Amino acid sequence: MSNLHRIAGQAVRGAISRGVTVATAESLTAGMVAAMLADTPGASAMLQGGVVSYQNSVKAEVLGVPPELLDAVGSVDGQVAAAMAEGARRLCRADIGVSTTGVAGPEPHDDKAVGTVFVGVATAGGSASYAYSFEGNRPEIRGQACAAALERLLEVLSSEAQPG
Repeated sequence: MSNLHRIAGQAVRGAISRGVTVATAESLTAGMVAAMLADTPGASAMLQGGVVSYQNSVKAEVLGVPPELLDAVGSVDGQVAAAMAEGARRLCRADIGVSTTGVAGPEPHDDKAVGTVFVGVATAGGSASYAYSFEGNRPEIRGQACAAALERLLEVLSSEAQPG
């Protein structure tokens, strides 16, 4: 069992035991976080859905990320990650939204270096983002970003009070 599957399994079991639902909004991971969760038996009890928002137009039009924010900071930014997580949570009517945005390479994007990643998390209590700087090739950076998102989800599940 891979590390990603192990972390995803812990997140699924944690969400189910707490009666919490989760939604994803993914840019550079393009659905990997949702796929890792869905690989775990029982995920249908907690995974509401997800949005692959590779393009800024999808971030804005589907997830509700303010276009002026995207114009000002680009897509690789902590505020954007938080807004993406909020959008996933709202759109899928989930208790927790988790998002990824960043640069997997091989070229920099929005003046951000390859390996720059932001993970966003949103709950009823608000949203936050976390910055990372990963090394490796494109698949390695995407895998590290997926693991970081799952780990942040686990942290929220272990600290959040029962919803409702």
